[in-house]
Amino acid sequence: MTQQPAAAPHLSGNFAPVAEELTAYDLPVTGSIPPELTGWYLRNGPNPQDAASPHWFFGAGMVHGVRLEGGRATSYRNRWVRTSTFTHGARIYDDQGNLDLTAGPANTHVVRHAGRTLALVEASFPYEIDCRPGHELETVGPHDFGGRLDTPMTAHPKTCPTTGELHFFGYGGLTAPYLTYHRADASGELVVSRPVDVPAHTMMHDFHLTASHVVFMDLPVVFNLQEAMRPGGGMPYQWDPAYGARLGVLRRDDPYGAVRWFPIDPCYVFHGLNAYDEGDGDRIVLHVTRYPHHYAPDLAHRPATLWRWTLDLVAGTVAEEQIDDRPCEFPRVDDRLAGQPARFGHVTTAEGLGRGPVAGALVRYDLRTGGVTSHEFTPGRTPGEAAFAPADDLAGGPGWLLTYVYDAGTGTSDLVILDAEHLAAPPVATIHLPQRVPYGFHGNWLPDQ
Repeated sequence: MTQQPAAAPHLSGNFAPVAEELTAYDLPVTGSIPPELTGWYLRNGPNPQDAASPHWFFGAGMVHGVRLEGGRATSYRNRWVRTSTFTHGARIYDDQGNLDLTAGPANTHVVRHAGRTLALVEASFPYEIDCRPGHELETVGPHDFGGRLDTPMTAHPKTCPTTGELHFFGYGGLTAPYLTYHRADASGELVVSRPVDVPAHTMMHDFHLTASHVVFMDLPVVFNLQEAMRPGGGMPYQWDPAYGARLGVLRRDDPYGAVRWFPIDPCYVFHGLNAYDEGDGDRIVLHVTRYPHHYAPDLAHRPATLWRWTLDLVAGTVAEEQIDDRPCEFPRVDDRLAGQPARFGHVTTAEGLGRGPVAGALVRYDLRTGGVTSHEFTPGRTPGEAAFAPADDLAGGPGWLLTYVYDAGTGTSDLVILDAEHLAAPPVATIHLPQRVPYGFHGNWLPDQ
């Protein structure tokens, strides 16, 4: 007998894609779903339709959604995002020879702005999906802000809770400008698009927003054309500490003004927890999950940990401080405090993920006092990113954390609801899903109101 080759790690275990799109109603629940929760919990992630992909980041996007109403889990459904890549195959140029910004997997995040629900990936336009009652997460199509967007859109836009504006950027390309900053108003109209001068195409996954500033992270994970052209290659980026690392600050009230750059120690950051202005506006505080290096084949992998950066706009310096030494990722706050001094932040830990037994937990940091609380899942149960669902109208007040949890012992997944203020307590509710939810990236609680 011929021995079959083992599947790649990103196609094995709970990284493996699921083959079916399902719709199920009246899901079984252990515990009690808070009756205040009426809306959708949606999470996006890669799920290659042909069950093959050269890298975890490249699989076609699939959104998994659970509908909550009046203390019931009324339905579950999962749907591929029907991008042009999904329907026509991977391509770089459209039929007219132009760069095809509709081509991409739309597999990284799902957000709502100005009445639209958007599935995002940083290499292309977003795709709108339909979450209206009676609809089943169907793909509406690519969204280019009425023809005004001419770059890709980051998977991590920021909504200002005060103005309702959506701030985002696009990066990439073989020629300058490698970075463009965008802003859409509360109605969804794109009102600002300006290039930002950076010396090379670096992998810029996230950025930061405060009440007065936008902060870009220009870090030394640099595009490598040779790797991009290699057949069957993986991520076309490599660690290059000689490039340097810096933070770029732009005033929100002068979106076409100068960007001030502040050097920091070489590192990499996929995700920021939050950022805010401090003092009289002469300091900016950022919390990030920081890697000492990334995509460095000659260096042993080291996980991200929580750090604080404090930018002194007068002195032109950055103070860098590690907050904790436990590995973590997927940092989140109450989104109603994005860009404000949020007291609490939440991260996910999954030590050993993809490399053996997993110890999974959700961790809550009190960023004011330094206190730490965690919910430790039983062995073999692994959480993903946890989205915050508020319990009332008070920003920073009580609420719940919602996350998909994979159980390696049963091969099943649940939607788990935890009380954010009593995180160590048993789950408020565990909603049992009709099929496994593969490990994925980001999602949101989208209330009806």
